[in-house]
Amino acid sequence: VQLQASGGGLVQAGGSLRLSCVASGSTFSNYGMSWYRQAPGKQREWVAGINRGGTTNYQVSVKGRFTISKDDAKNTAYLQMNSLKPEDTAVYLCYTARGSLSYWGQGTQLTVSS
Repeated sequence: VQLQASGGGLVQAGGSLRLSCVASGSTFSNYGMSWYRQAPGKQREWVAGINRGGTTNYQVSVKGRFTISKDDAKNTAYLQMNSLKPEDTAVYLCYTARGSLSYWGQGTQLTVSS
């Protein structure tokens, strides 16, 4: 499985951005996807996840501001981020698993200016 994340950039606080993660090499619709993020000097943290049935879960700090979704026809997962805060600044990575195997995208940088 290969994951290609994109959509990061520089945005002002309060702004919005949508990240995309395109998956290849596997049947996308059978699996869930997650987004993680890693800020400088901090550990990688889980942000949001969506299972193959479309059920979503969010880290408390982003609930109500971020929305994860997936388009099985496009083999793509999305992370819509609204009301962005400077503390959301991080490299965002998409993740999926196939049994015991983990797959990570290369990450896309989000910088939120105050």
